[in-house]
Amino acid sequence: MEKTTIQINVETLERLKSLKNSQRQSYDELLNSLINSCEEESLSEDEIDEIQKGLEDIKQGRVYSIESVAKELGISLK
Repeated sequence: MEKTTIQINVETLERLKSLKNSQRQSYDELLNSLINSCEEESLSEDEIDEIQKGLEDIKQGRVYSIESVAKELGISLK
């Protein structure tokens, strides 16, 4: 595997060290784990579209109160 060197601040290095699962975990493993977590937490285009539609519904007043929904479903909020 080809390797490279990157320059980071000492504070950044300390933060990375604190995120390691073990002393033996390499920084490459740690960084890949962090990148994978970020990618998994990203919203898909469909999710973003659905959120935007929901926000537009709210702006247009196309909403139901929790009380009216509960009443329709026969649920008591007490």
